[in-house]
Parts: sequence; C-alpha cells; structure tokens
Amino acid sequence: MEDLIIKGKKLLNSQQNTVLSAASLIMIMIVASRVLGLVRQRVLANYFAPSELSLFFAAFRLPDTIFEILVFGTFSSAFIPVFTKAIREGKGRAWQIAGRVVTIGILIFGVMAIAMGIWAPQIYSLIAPGYDSTQVRQISSLARVLFAAQGFFVISYVLTGVLESLRRFLIPALAPIFYNFGIILGTIFLTPYMGLMAPAIGVVIGAAAHFLIQYPLSRKLGFRFVWDFKPDSSVKKVGQLALPRVVDLAFDQIGKTTELFLSSIISQAAYTYYIFANTLQLLPVTLIGTSLAKAILPLLSRADGDIKEFRRILKVGIFQAVFLTLPLTAALIILRIPLVRLVYGTKIFDWNATVQTGMVLSVYAVAIVTQTLMSILSRAFFALHDTKTPVKISFIGLGLLVIGDFVLVKGFGFPVWALAASFAFSTYIEAIILLILINKRIGEVINKDFFVHLIKISLATLTSGGVMYFLIKFFDRWYWIRQTTSIPFESFVLDTRYSLNVLILTIMAFLIGMAVYGGLSLLFKIDEAGYLVQVVKRFIAKKTIPTIPQKEEEPVTPITPDTQG
Repeated sequence: MEDLIIKGKKLLNSQQNTVLSAASLIMIMIVASRVLGLVRQRVLANYFAPSELSLFFAAFRLPDTIFEILVFGTFSSAFIPVFTKAIREGKGRAWQIAGRVVTIGILIFGVMAIAMGIWAPQIYSLIAPGYDSTQVRQISSLARVLFAAQGFFVISYVLTGVLESLRRFLIPALAPIFYNFGIILGTIFLTPYMGLMAPAIGVVIGAAAHFLIQYPLSRKLGFRFVWDFKPDSSVKKVGQLALPRVVDLAFDQIGKTTELFLSSIISQAAYTYYIFANTLQLLPVTLIGTSLAKAILPLLSRADGDIKEFRRILKVGIFQAVFLTLPLTAALIILRIPLVRLVYGTKIFDWNATVQTGMVLSVYAVAIVTQTLMSILSRAFFALHDTKTPVKISFIGLGLLVIGDFVLVKGFGFPVWALAASFAFSTYIEAIILLILINKRIGEVINKDFFVHLIKISLATLTSGGVMYFLIKFFDRWYWIRQTTSIPFESFVLDTRYSLNVLILTIMAFLIGMAVYGGLSLLFKIDEAGYLVQVVKRFIAKKTIPTIPQKEEEPVTPITPDTQG
C-alpha cells in the first residue's frame, strides 16, 4: 500500500515531457470533465423542474461575467506568457509575480463582487424581466453564494497557469472534475434540506476543491501568497496583454445577457432548455474545435515566413474541422430527441421539456462547424500577429446576435430555439468574413478545389444522416404504431418507452451512420479519411512519441470549469 501511495504521488507530481502525453492527458480530462458535466446536469434535472432550474442558471449570469472577464480573460491569454518568461529568468521572480497577481486579483474581484451582490436584485430585475419579484430575490440570493465560488477561481486559475507552465498537466486537468463532483454531491446530499440553494453550495464546494487540489503541488514548487497590492512592471504587463481579451469577453457578456433577458420573457423554463442544449452542443465544439485550434497555432506561427506552408497548414486545419464536425452536426439533428431523453430524461423533465430542448439542440448543431472554424481562423490571424481583426469581426457577430435575438423573439414571437438560430446565423457570418479576409491576406485558400472538397464531405454527411434517420424511425415501435400497415413490425422493432432500448437504438444508428460516412469518405477519396486511417495504424503500431524540447514554450489554455454547461 505504501508503495502504491508513493507511485500515485509520483504520477500526480511528475512532468509530462512529450507532446503526445501532454495533449492526450488534457484531452482525456476534458472528455471526463464534460461527461461529468452532463452527469451534473442530469442530477439537477432529477431534483428540480426546468422552471426551478432556470432560476439557478440565471443566478450564474453576474458571477460568470466576473469569471469570464477578470479570471479567464486574464489568465488564459496574459498571465501564462509573462510567468513563463519570468521562469526562464529566475523562479524567485516568477513566484513573486504569481503571488502578486493573486493578491491584486482578489482585491479587484472582492470590490466587484460586493458591488454586484449589493445591487443584485436591481440588476437582475433589468436583465431578467420575465421573473417576478420573489423569483428575482431568490436569484439574487443564489448569485451572492455563487460569488464565493468565483473567489476561489481567482486563486486556482493562477495555480492552473503556474502548473501548466511547468508542464504539470495532470493536477490542473483533474481540477474541473473535482468541481463537478462538488456540485453533484452538494445537490444530492443537501437538496432535501436546502432546496435550490443546495447546488449553489455545491458550486462553492466544487470551486474550493478546484483550488485545494492544485495548492499543495503549487506550494511545493514554490508558490506563496504575497500580500502586496502594488502592481510592479510584470503585473502591469499582464494587465496590458489581457486588455484586448478582456474587452472582447466583456462584449461577449452582452450577448449572453441578452439570451437570459429574452429567455425569461419566453417562459420561466426556457432558459433551462437553452442551457441544457448548449451543454450538449459544446461537447464536439470543445473536443474538436479547441483541440485543433491549440494544435494549429504553433504550426502556423512557425510557418509565418513561408506563405505557401502557412496556407497548406491552414487548409488542412479547415478541412479536418469540417470533416470531423459535419457528421456530428447531422447526428445531433437526427438523434436530438433520444439524446435529450437519455441525458436529461427524468420524471420531472417531461416530454414537452424534451421536445423544447431537442429543438434548441438541433438548431445549435448547425453552428458546430462554424464555431470550430472560427477558432481555427482566429488562430491564423494570431499567427500573423494580427489580434485586432478577429476582435473586430466578433463585434460584428455580436451585433447580429443581439439584433437577431430581438427580431426573432420580440418581433416574430418564436420560442427559445430562436436564440440558437440567431447564434448560428451570427457564427456563419463571422466564419465567412474571417475566411474571406484570410484568403485576401495569404491567397488561394478559397478556390475550386476548396469547394469540391467541401461538397464531397457534405454528400457523405447527407447520406450518413439519411441512414441514421431511416434507422431511428424503422426500428422505433411508436413509428409503426402510427402507420396503417399489416407488416408484423413487432418482430423487429424496439419499444422506446424504455431507456435501455432508446440507448441501444441511438448507439446503433450513430455507429452505422458514422461507418457509412467513413466508407463514403474513403470512396470519395477525401484526404482526411485516409489520414485518419494512417493515424489509427500508427497508434496501433505504437510509434515513438516526440519529446518537447526543454526550451520550447508550449502554449496552454486552462480547462474551464464549465459553470453552467
């Protein structure tokens, strides 16, 4: 047992010194965190009706605003480069910077949290007018508790940046998992005594665990709290680097606040449907979009002086993004109802809630491809040392999103799926503009071969989608019951009143659909299909894993704790 404990500590504290080991570890933990996030949402759906949950999700709006702007905006783009540079100059200086950033961050956060906590009822009355005064007071009470969780994140995200800069990826990757566990356990054990306040307390417990799991190793490596509120040159540098990202994220909050504003007007439960659908569609966006974007940036940066190579890498990234996400779009649209039933279906999450969430999910799914492309195209501009263009285009997208939301909901009176439709439209416009601009910058990205390639992928996707649709209908007992036929369908159909049969039918339809997609991709000689086969062969053959050079700076981005979905 002692030997096992020693080995466990060694694993937790060890560096990941290969590209594949670091990337694989981060990917596995992202998958685990997102899957656990779905479990968390399922637990919430089991204890609270959609109308109650909407109050809990609405309470996140103000705390999430602080998190996105102050915490994630700063530490994902500014703190890590400054800390990494300081490490090369001397670890003592680097730890001083980390400690001072924590201290100043807590001060700024405390002032903002206290102000928003005091004025929460007035603010929520403005941004969520569909809720009555009693509900607004409940939302405000929940928000004040949730602010405590964001305080832990101010510290823990610095520790995440510190550990990842020192290539300790396992502990930071585990932190979001502990965060989700906190919410799940808090909901299960405290709900009978505290009602809707229970998951809010669970969020605080999870955020504390997010910090506590990272603190021992960070302290062992040299981190200390520094009670000095005066920013030095390095801290000022963090602020300067973070400013463009902070401004961008601040404007993003306008769009998210608009979604809450209009959801509360549509119905009390609408915001829950919106958040639940968003949780599902973010899975492929995070796993594929984030992974490709993180992988392509260093490659594009190295090819900056070679336009031909830069163009080749970018086109490979674009085609891989479309190839991997387009069939998932079809799958989410076709399988939306069984997916929602399997993930969220409880006694109090009824058929109407399933249909409403499924509609939002199917519309959201249309934007999976464009969200992934936006991540890649933005990185292309970053690699060309142009950070302004993506931000400018994001402002255009934000304007379209807000206008579209109000036109569709207030103008035409459409239900909550209209918010997803407006989001999808804005992402398409942003992706198209970014693609046109990068084509003007480097040339020959958009040409005849480009469109032929996309058409091949689209044809394979449409065919696989048709197969999935046929299977999901043909083997569903309730489809045949509604038909006038003498065919003895009972001998080959599944009774989808039972969850196990729904699971079997959904997995069968998805796997066969993906097999059809892969087969047609190879038949159409789509390069990405052949490359995927080669990757699988290499993995089976266990090729040598490349080592990260000790002096090479590896860009990292903290894994978000997935507060709502």
